[in-house]
Amino acid sequence: MKGNQKLIETLNSLLADELTAINQYMVHSEMADSWGYEKLHKHFEKRAIDEMKHAEQLIGRILFLEGTPIVSNLKQMHIGSEIPKQLEYDHELESAAIKAYNAAISLAGEVADFATREVLEHILNDEDRHIDGIEAIRDQISHMTLQVFLTTQVEEK
Repeated sequence: MKGNQKLIETLNSLLADELTAINQYMVHSEMADSWGYEKLHKHFEKRAIDEMKHAEQLIGRILFLEGTPIVSNLKQMHIGSEIPKQLEYDHELESAAIKAYNAAISLAGEVADFATREVLEHILNDEDRHIDGIEAIRDQISHMTLQVFLTTQVEEK
């Protein structure tokens, strides 16, 4: 099915966002693992895997619309040197993703591609859960202090 060119370009931009997120989350995951924060490591790693699934869905949709997925573009990554900075950068990443998905959903509706809109809405729901998770961790840190919170993230391997 030949898709709308502007929508395909938008899907490729979202794909670049997802590929960037995968890399940022994987680096944060490995940093947390290196520091001994196994629970945070798993948390970041799971989010990276979710973003991989989103990228896969976007690639599939672009191909279905007879477009060419562009996997060589990445956006600017922000790697935090400590957990609070990582959470700040991840929150910024998810906030931008939510804004971009809302705009893409609107565009899909305008060009009457409701199947693509449904795919994007599903991904948007995941992004909403991601930002909620980041905010929950940030709230825990504000209630416990960073040091106490980090002691809860250590797990025997």
